[in-house]
Amino acid sequence: MADQLDLNLLRVFDALLRDGSVTGASERLHLSIPATSRALSRLRRAMGDPILVRAGRGMVPTPFALRTAPRVRSLLDEASALISADREPAIGELERTFTIRINDGVAATFATAAVEATAAVAPGVVLRFVAEGSESAEALRDGSVDLDIGAGELAAPDIHSTLLYRERVVAIVRADSPLGRARRPTLAQLCRYPHVSSSRRGRTRGPLDDVLEAEGLRRRVAAVVPTSAVSAFLVASSDYVGLVPQRLAEQYGRSLGIRWFPVPAELPEVEVRQLWHARLDADPAQRWLRETIREAFGSPH
Repeated sequence: MADQLDLNLLRVFDALLRDGSVTGASERLHLSIPATSRALSRLRRAMGDPILVRAGRGMVPTPFALRTAPRVRSLLDEASALISADREPAIGELERTFTIRINDGVAATFATAAVEATAAVAPGVVLRFVAEGSESAEALRDGSVDLDIGAGELAAPDIHSTLLYRERVVAIVRADSPLGRARRPTLAQLCRYPHVSSSRRGRTRGPLDDVLEAEGLRRRVAAVVPTSAVSAFLVASSDYVGLVPQRLAEQYGRSLGIRWFPVPAELPEVEVRQLWHARLDADPAQRWLRETIREAFGSPH
């Protein structure tokens, strides 16, 4: 008869998938290597799968284990929230990895402040930033992502969110560009130079194009890149005009050798929000993380 899965076995499974080895998992769980090895054997019998298989000098998870890992992590999060619902965690003693999905434009202006803010009071906490791939809520639901930070809001009843800040889009050019010498270039002047568009979906058209069209103008998009940070690097070494978040331009403009200026048009502001799944709403450690991040962004309560 197959072993029954209990919470301790699920913790072992989670540690094995995080570390990819029995030794690493044993250190994470403060167990002996033989005890961890026996737990792996029980997991294999209970799940009917090898979980980890030998690959060269190391071990790799099976496809089944990779599919199952987010669901196990989600169950462990829910169990942790249930156990700690009526008591505040000792944040200074917290040892936990939080996975945050974020685009590199926001991460560039935020990651340092967030890491320093968490490390100052919880040195055992690790912030694991992962790049945006899709805007699906499934990563929040299955626990593979703790927080999603970016523009827009996922319209789902089980996804909670709070506004971090509103961002204005500004134009950037290379510091020695003739366009950069003008304090406030006109729309017509902007259209005399090629543009670089930052779009994860590869789009060449945006809100600025609607404004230009209404004025009888048109810009030429010569390149499309996936993120604002890449756009800034490209502008720094070309004659292109780029549109990036103002915080990014202010923080890195001087070091990259670029100048920024307001776009002479009414462009919509970008709302940057943090999103999380409803099951983590009451988790004390998660609440602390969300509040710390909000303070790192300088948002009001």
